[in-house]
Amino acid sequence: MPSAFNFSASPFDCLSASEQRLVRDSVDIAYFREGEAILERGADATHLFVVIKGYVSQYDGDEVVATFGPDDSFDGRSLVAGHSSSRFVATEEVLAYQLSRQAVNALISGNATFGALLFSDLSNKLSALAQRPGQREMQSLALARVEQAFLRPAHVIDGGADIVTVTRVLHGQRTSSVLVRDCAVVPARLGIFTSTGLQRAILDGRPLAELPVRDLATFPLVAIAPRASLFDALALMIKHQVHRLVVADGERIVGLLEQLDALSFLSNHSYLITVQIVQANDLATLRTAAQQITRLITLLHRGGTRVAAIAKLVQELNAKLFERTWQLVAPAELVAASCLFVMGSEGRGEQLLRTDQDNGLVLRNDHTIDPDVIARSCARFAEALGTFGYPECPGGIMVSNPEWRHTASEFGQTVRRWLLQPDPASLMALAIFLDAHAVAGDAQLLVTVRAEVDSLVAANDALLARFAMAIDSFPEAGAAAWWNRLLLAGENERQTMDLKKAGIFPIVHGVRSFALQEHVVATSTAARLDALVAAGRLPADLAADLIDSLHFLIAMKLGAGLAELDAGRPVSGGVQLDKLSSLDRDLLKDALAVVKRFKTLVRHHFHLDA
Repeated sequence: MPSAFNFSASPFDCLSASEQRLVRDSVDIAYFREGEAILERGADATHLFVVIKGYVSQYDGDEVVATFGPDDSFDGRSLVAGHSSSRFVATEEVLAYQLSRQAVNALISGNATFGALLFSDLSNKLSALAQRPGQREMQSLALARVEQAFLRPAHVIDGGADIVTVTRVLHGQRTSSVLVRDCAVVPARLGIFTSTGLQRAILDGRPLAELPVRDLATFPLVAIAPRASLFDALALMIKHQVHRLVVADGERIVGLLEQLDALSFLSNHSYLITVQIVQANDLATLRTAAQQITRLITLLHRGGTRVAAIAKLVQELNAKLFERTWQLVAPAELVAASCLFVMGSEGRGEQLLRTDQDNGLVLRNDHTIDPDVIARSCARFAEALGTFGYPECPGGIMVSNPEWRHTASEFGQTVRRWLLQPDPASLMALAIFLDAHAVAGDAQLLVTVRAEVDSLVAANDALLARFAMAIDSFPEAGAAAWWNRLLLAGENERQTMDLKKAGIFPIVHGVRSFALQEHVVATSTAARLDALVAAGRLPADLAADLIDSLHFLIAMKLGAGLAELDAGRPVSGGVQLDKLSSLDRDLLKDALAVVKRFKTLVRHHFHLDA
């Protein structure tokens, strides 16, 4: 019996030792010549095939709908149905394992995950996989480092300062502790003074204005390195019976880790980032918060958190970040008389890692704010986001561009022009604007402009067709090219696929086109799909496949982006196909097959082929 069977390939990687023995005892090797039919449509299915060498094409009529290469298996669905619904042909000489139907049925009955990965649709496969990483979140949290938690700034004061002076510092900096540098001894020592020390100072009896802080500070400091385990930090606090640690990188003081902050990080990481943003009094603090958001994304993703939950959380955190930034750079009267909004994937709540700025500003028609003040505020906002890691939009879709800041009536006229003079640039601007989501100021201003779109789109089939046509903006992604890329992944180094072009954009824009036709006001793709199903415009099973495919593609893109960040490279948006496991390649095929089916529906619905 063959002993080189690859049990690391999906779906066989979920088998127990006894189930692996069953496979070894039941498998044979088969050879097929180039052009030979391995399974004919309607034929009895007696075996599951696992390709060792060569490639097999699956035909629906004359169209190739899938291709299978080394370590890929087919056709589990035929085994369940009892007969093949497609034709499978060797496109070159093929060597394959064949596993008997009896053995496959035994594996399915004893291992639900194997059955789901073998013949289920994408949704069921992902549901089965969700059970597997469920134990990883606590492991990921156990590996969290001190530097990933919220570190409070360290304020250093001279040991000779009196308690009244120190109290003013505590009050002014809104902190409960300061570091004390005592130069009265040699060598100088560093300690800490907290609100507990203030209580002791009051009970001391000496006048507070004459009592030096060094007399009530605690020496020496209990310190920990930034890259130390967060759980080690908690253990150190327990050991020394302290509620905070000084985080030091050699001689450099990085900040203070409070016990409450450490515990909160492990139970609710996002809360502390929110507090940090809301209480920020300068852009430097917000820049630190922006970095914390990326770290949070990394922690949650590697802990197995669903990408939809991460995206929702990130949208809320980014909205707080943008709102507080706008409040810091713009005068209060401008904030009150405007609506700052974000667009694109940020507006849809489907953006994870930071990308180009996509934002705009609607002003009240009756505002009296100096245009120069508006221009300077918008420029400062764009500059601030740049320092946070959000690069300027190459197309200038940002508030620093006068084209994307108008009064409500002027914006209404702009939207009207996009609709009535729909050239490619106008239609793309309209598509981006349809995803607009208010983050600061008077949200009703954005609602007013959005209503202008609904009033003009009604029954304009020609406009809707031109709008939907953008689904084919990336023709290579919609053709059989991505099948070839998946096939070549094992033979060609550095085969890269742009997941946005191949799958994310067609889903997003196709759904956006249906939503525009149906006057759906929701901006997220998932909410739009729910509304379209409720209106009877899309079948529920297709909507479920679309959202599962979208979330899978976003998660794969996120994983690739985090790997690039770890390697010190900029995020490219692509995924290296040669690095994919057989399971990921299989799921990617399923997701792209859903995209292909949806694009066909969009073309038919909006009469694009005509």
